[in-house]
Amino acid sequence: MQKAEFYSFSSSSSPWPLLFLSDHFRTLRSLAMAITSVSKSINPSPPMNFVFDHTLAATWKKIKQEGGRPFSLSTTLRQWGAYQYQTCSSKAALNPLKNELSEGQIRRQLAQKLGTTANGDLDVETQRKVASFLNSRGQTLFTQSWTPAIDKNMKGLVVLLHGLNEHSGRYASFAKDLNKQGYGVFGMDWIGHGGSDGLHGYVESLDHVLADIKVYIQRVTANHPDVPCFLFGHSTGGAIALKAASQPGMEKVFQGLVVTSPAVRVEPAHPIIPVLAPLLSVLAPRFQFRGACKASAVVCRDPAALIDKYTDPLVYTGDVRVRTGSEILRLSGYLMRNLKMVNTPFFVLHGTDDQITDPNGSQELYKQASSQHKTLNLYEGLLHDLLFEPEKEAITNDIVQWMDQRLAQTCQPSL
Repeated sequence: MQKAEFYSFSSSSSPWPLLFLSDHFRTLRSLAMAITSVSKSINPSPPMNFVFDHTLAATWKKIKQEGGRPFSLSTTLRQWGAYQYQTCSSKAALNPLKNELSEGQIRRQLAQKLGTTANGDLDVETQRKVASFLNSRGQTLFTQSWTPAIDKNMKGLVVLLHGLNEHSGRYASFAKDLNKQGYGVFGMDWIGHGGSDGLHGYVESLDHVLADIKVYIQRVTANHPDVPCFLFGHSTGGAIALKAASQPGMEKVFQGLVVTSPAVRVEPAHPIIPVLAPLLSVLAPRFQFRGACKASAVVCRDPAALIDKYTDPLVYTGDVRVRTGSEILRLSGYLMRNLKMVNTPFFVLHGTDDQITDPNGSQELYKQASSQHKTLNLYEGLLHDLLFEPEKEAITNDIVQWMDQRLAQTCQPSL
């Protein structure tokens, strides 16, 4: 058993950036109200793509010039885009299921367009491909891959599970860094997330996500036989990856598991939430519960990364939906009861100042998991989104080094 490793990065002593000052909020609120007023009076006959794309580009430019944390603005843009699409389709507004389908189509178009520029332009070293497939429930899931464009002989595959409310495209920069090291990256957007079907931010069951990622892994490995495969997951995506790894036979599928800030132990904003969540998830599963999360929680210390995240129309910035929140609590409870069942080699990374998921959960995972090869890195002073922190380059290097070591160990001839 490997000894836990503890890395320490010095935190910046500078005060928080001017992202949270009231004058920025007033500016963004005024801009959001202006866009909303336009959406109510606009002629529905022009194509949605033309109007939405041009307004989105202008809005992003405005936000980055002013600086701000535009939760309400991002939500307004999504609602406006969905409104435009639905008014262009006859009777769509009368059918909630068609509304969700339309919303998924809008997000899928955006995912295809924004994928080449999210987190930096892809260069000649990376080849990006987008695809989709139907899951067992008849829903369309959006996938995208980043593979080395020059060297076609990849030394490893990395199947990527993003976190709650985000999407795989946010990890384009991380994928490009892995491409340079010979790894191909394959991401799938959960249902209700990114370019996949479903109401934005709504997950009926995280077991559905687990079933979908299993199918996607089979598709990826079938297209790249005999190439070692790793599973990467962030936050709730990390928790889903751990549940997959806890199931019998999964240690034969993966060379290893890499999880950042996994939602192993999740502390609700109020003690009453775990009591009410199961009931409310049945009575009002799609209801947005404002008190589910800590309002003051911050995910990273990089101002530019915060702006990019909360101005990304594919990132859900509304309040957590009741069923989705209940599913996270259910998954966290399952993991805490079954940590010993995780026997796949894993590398868990967590910031000590994470305000979203509890670093103690990662330490419990390291202590209880039955894996013979396991490593824990705790990063002093870092927050939740480790791959978007100022120290992201060093964290990526740690991940690459661990995967390289796993490949070297498994390729050693047995005596």
